[in-house]
Amino acid sequence: MLVARALSAGAVDEAIGDRIPLVVAAGKAASEMASAFVSVVPRAGERGLVASPQAGGAAGNLEWFDVGHPVPTAGSVGAGRRALALAGGLGPDEVLVLLLSGGASAGLAVPIAGLTLEDKSAVTDVLLRAGVAIDGLNCVRKHLSAIKGGRLAVAAGGRVVTLAISDVVDPQPDDPAVIGSGPTTPDSTTFAEALSICRAAGGAGTLPRGALEALERGVRGELEESPKPGDARFAGARYHLIGSRRDAVEGAVRRARELGFSVTVIDEPVTGEARRAAEGYVRSIARLAHEQPRPLCIVSAGETTVQVKGPGRGGRNQEFALAAAFHLARRFPDAVVASVGTDGIDGPTDAAGALVDTSTPGRAAERGLHRPEHYLAANDSYTFFEALGDLIYTGPTDTNVGDLQVALIG
Repeated sequence: MLVARALSAGAVDEAIGDRIPLVVAAGKAASEMASAFVSVVPRAGERGLVASPQAGGAAGNLEWFDVGHPVPTAGSVGAGRRALALAGGLGPDEVLVLLLSGGASAGLAVPIAGLTLEDKSAVTDVLLRAGVAIDGLNCVRKHLSAIKGGRLAVAAGGRVVTLAISDVVDPQPDDPAVIGSGPTTPDSTTFAEALSICRAAGGAGTLPRGALEALERGVRGELEESPKPGDARFAGARYHLIGSRRDAVEGAVRRARELGFSVTVIDEPVTGEARRAAEGYVRSIARLAHEQPRPLCIVSAGETTVQVKGPGRGGRNQEFALAAAFHLARRFPDAVVASVGTDGIDGPTDAAGALVDTSTPGRAAERGLHRPEHYLAANDSYTFFEALGDLIYTGPTDTNVGDLQVALIG
């Protein structure tokens, strides 16, 4: 729907004209975006690829690559190298169309010379477990990659049109340089910043030596920096944001109103470490509950992080919900909160998120479970919610615009 809406609005007509589009679709929405684009744009299915972590099939004659997420796989490397090769072979009457969505960073992976896929995967895993935010994670990814940080656009000679669905909320919502690590967008970050992020996340004690050495070489000027804003090679590049967390929020708002709720939206994205974000979130909905008529639905969106220190299972939405349950029980007699990933996948689990209410701690005690704090300390929110039957399952949704939180207050 988002691609069709953008095309009907003429987002790419002028940029493509009569030229033959080379289509590269990458991310969790890659299959759906490619199918929509190929169904509308003449000859769009003749050449290109789809790099997706979800099960599906390529549109037209586009090549299909099964890729990893959140850690890149051999399929990710194959897709990245093929995309670079196709972009480098563009003729003067051709243009690269990049259909970009959350998950593309892991889906298009071309390690710089001297770095292995295992090195890159280990770096991603360490940074995720350290709770590094998406902008920091992508800064490092760009400087260990031959395709990210504008390098795909450079390979294509700057003849690029990007249609992007954003899952980015922090620090700059919908930042083109952060979505999918910005393969067609100039990069303002540096090797020095990437090295600093890695050192803060654990440095030599946890990260592959090869990755740290590559960043150190970049800091010394021995490796070429990513192309920066103002680079003339991007003069012909066009970028269109076609979907974001606002679409998820608007959908939730419409449905809540249909069900008879008074609706309030928290405009500020919900970000930061999941437990602290949950505490601030509950304070916000408590304040709004005193100001608005009931029954009340409060909708927000964003993306939190988790510092993984325990051996348990879970994801940022489950951890957020579990922390919220602790604070809800102290503030509300009649509130329900759900936090879900719009991609249908919360961390390395099969759940999209979880549901809590003011009775959650009490029901847990009745079933002989530990207090919520025990499961938070072990990063084991999945086990807690599975025992209560309060996990939310949607399956993969073939899109990703971040996370959605909905609070209902009677």
